[in-house]
Amino acid sequence: MSIPALVFCMLVYAATSLQAASISLLRDADIEQGLSRLAAPVLRAAGLNAKRVRILLVDDPSFNAFVIDSRTIFVHYGLILKVKNADMLQAVIAHEAAHITNGHLARRMQNMRSAGNAAGLGLALAVLAAAAGGGNEAAAGIAIGTQSSALRGFLSHTRAEESSADRSAAGYLNQAGISPKGLVELHRAFAGQEVLSRTNQDPYMRSHPMSRDRMRAAEAYLARYGDTSKPNPQGDYWFARLQGKLSAFTRSPKWTMRRAKEESHKDIRLMREAIAHHRRRDLKKALTAINGALAIRPQDAFYHELKGQILMENRRWGAAKSSYGRAVQLAPSDSLVLAGYGRAQLAAGEPKAALRTMEKSRNLDFRNALLLRDMSQAYAKTGQTGMAALVTAERYALAGRLNDAGLHAKRASALLPRGSATWRRAQDVLVAFEQSEKRKRR
Repeated sequence: MSIPALVFCMLVYAATSLQAASISLLRDADIEQGLSRLAAPVLRAAGLNAKRVRILLVDDPSFNAFVIDSRTIFVHYGLILKVKNADMLQAVIAHEAAHITNGHLARRMQNMRSAGNAAGLGLALAVLAAAAGGGNEAAAGIAIGTQSSALRGFLSHTRAEESSADRSAAGYLNQAGISPKGLVELHRAFAGQEVLSRTNQDPYMRSHPMSRDRMRAAEAYLARYGDTSKPNPQGDYWFARLQGKLSAFTRSPKWTMRRAKEESHKDIRLMREAIAHHRRRDLKKALTAINGALAIRPQDAFYHELKGQILMENRRWGAAKSSYGRAVQLAPSDSLVLAGYGRAQLAAGEPKAALRTMEKSRNLDFRNALLLRDMSQAYAKTGQTGMAALVTAERYALAGRLNDAGLHAKRASALLPRGSATWRRAQDVLVAFEQSEKRKRR
């Protein structure tokens, strides 16, 4: 078995063997690039490659963030909505980056191995599979099952690790020219949590144990480093933008319209209003608002993408394709933008062109579930039934639906040239299916 095939089978095993709670990602190109912009100076200060460490959004309204490998920081959308400024969000990122650089992940994995906890490895792989999964621009998620108790155990840090991460985070923030006040404000947000029962505590508190000593230490870091930060209008802008877009999709349109009036950046205000009008099914007002935002930022790929999404969801296929096409011109390496463009091409009756675009997207993000669904439709429309069956099998496998995956993989194996690369991909799915069946019989 090839290494990619082995990894595929391990990812599928992780997605299917763990039960109960779920982790679901919200995928949005604009929000993800905003998070990357805010994270970049912090990650560089931590000695990490800002292009390799991804910040991904979890579909959970609670206040939490965590790391599970050295290349991904997960942030709950509830945290982004609740923090007050970019400094606080960057303090969270700095703290999680410190868990990576201080070797706390290695300690976790060693504990899992020492305890013989195979589910621990499965959990890690499950979340990694989710990290590479995808959704559409409207922030659809892919759910990966996990044992809630195993998840809490795996994500939990000791007080010593938390203090160490705070200390490192303060240094990273100072080095990046970001105010350490965000770290102090973060601690103050959890003041009093320790006296609550665990069921009433915020998830961040349960996995990141607080103490008065940590609060005092954070205040001491601020006194030691001072507030050497400089005004950061770019950081403030991107924080307002990602928080504004996220709230517009998760809060009521009435709430959005009321709060948008307070927005100091006109393009962000118009973007928020466009989403609110779109959710109210008022296409005319939605287009007027997003066109207003584009008049201010005509080279903004993600505003063009949002316009494409609005048009797509109103069945204006040709106009949507045009907007997505412009977004791709401006952001040719963004997998989610490419996936949206391919979807628009498919809807506009251009399946061959759609497949070319979708292949580019898949090369950048090969486990995007929605993309795989769209690709199966495009293959079917171009008469490539074997490939349609293959990508359908892969989509079901990565979603943990191995019975369905096995059915489609068998069909793909019968239709694809025996021994070809695509035939071998179908065999990988069949191996995963057969291993799952063996586990059921034990």
